[in-house]
Amino acid sequence: MSENRKLIKIATAGSVDDGKSTLIGRLLYDTKSLTTDKIEAIERSSKQRGYDYLDFSLATDGLVAEREQGITIDVAHIYFNTDKTNFIVADTPGHVEYTRNMVTGASTSQVAIILIDARKGVIEQTYRHFFISNLLRISHVVVAINKMDLVNYDEEVYLKIKADFDALVAKSDFTEDQITFIPVSALKGENIARQSEEMPWYVGNTLLDHLEVLEPADLQEHSVARFPVQYVIRPKTEAWHDFRGFSGMLYGGNLKVGDEVTLLPSMNTSTIKSIHYFDQEIQEAAPGSSIAITLDTEVDLSRGDMLVKSSSVPRSEKQLTATICQVNSKPLRVGGKYILQHGVNRVLAKVDQIESRIHTDFTGTETADQLKLNDIGRVHFRLSKPIHFDTYKENKANGSFILIEEGEYDTVSVGFIE
Repeated sequence: MSENRKLIKIATAGSVDDGKSTLIGRLLYDTKSLTTDKIEAIERSSKQRGYDYLDFSLATDGLVAEREQGITIDVAHIYFNTDKTNFIVADTPGHVEYTRNMVTGASTSQVAIILIDARKGVIEQTYRHFFISNLLRISHVVVAINKMDLVNYDEEVYLKIKADFDALVAKSDFTEDQITFIPVSALKGENIARQSEEMPWYVGNTLLDHLEVLEPADLQEHSVARFPVQYVIRPKTEAWHDFRGFSGMLYGGNLKVGDEVTLLPSMNTSTIKSIHYFDQEIQEAAPGSSIAITLDTEVDLSRGDMLVKSSSVPRSEKQLTATICQVNSKPLRVGGKYILQHGVNRVLAKVDQIESRIHTDFTGTETADQLKLNDIGRVHFRLSKPIHFDTYKENKANGSFILIEEGEYDTVSVGFIE
């Protein structure tokens, strides 16, 4: 059964005390993913704190500093499964100063669960988390309106929050069918894995049922094929004496035997002779596959080069514009020089212009001469040499990069090419 399970990658986000960790703990408990020892530890800790209920947030808040403050600081990855689906959940921080962690935690996610405290409604962090979900082009968003037990399961409260959030959706790139609203109580387990009798007015799926009906194929990035070379394989064994393959991960799109490909940066062309996936030879590779490719001609390819379909060659330029999320306490300034890491390649980059700082409530932009920690802005760069890139919309992997400070090698920013 497990071999046939689909995989769904989820990021959770919300403000402090919206109940993210409790929600994940409840999912782990309801899917029987917690060990007996873990459940007993939660029971003991809950009693020590004077609770008359199980505090499921203890299932995920693993750092001492987190537990003492009652917040989640780092991104924790949690794994659980049902009979049909394997889930990987990135539990991202709620504090505004840890917004950068959501960017990294959600960057590989297909689904975002944004929690809203039913008592507070849509707040600043809700705007920011939804903006980042939109920026990262996450395929589906579940808006879990939590703590419905604290508003007496009032449908009017739910409808008011839904209307406020719908106004945000209208300003975003999301369509209505990419957004699902579910009223829940993670603490009580209402609409998590069982239908709530307290909210008969809600006729949709439970959270777990909804996550299970999502299909990876529908959530998959539909983009052009990009194959950056990680390693050149030449075993030189008796069985593989003449083998010369190029290994890496296929980002977006599909490649199949017989495809004509262009090799970058040389712009030479060749044809795919074979594709190897582990110890199998396959005819076609899907996005995200780690594969080795052989070509029907002798070519000069090395680590950092790229193989693409000849029908969709990316741009090659020394200038680019990107939406930047600042993840370092040192501001990004005009004239600043950094190492730009794009895939496995590194080039020097200079900040030519900070065009604007973007309001994460979708209300517009403002002028800025620098970007501070957690700021998001539109920036123009000049590079020391051309790189082959796509927009983030065309291909997430080939349309994104990180900026690294020279000398100290600290990551400064995450960039999404326009």
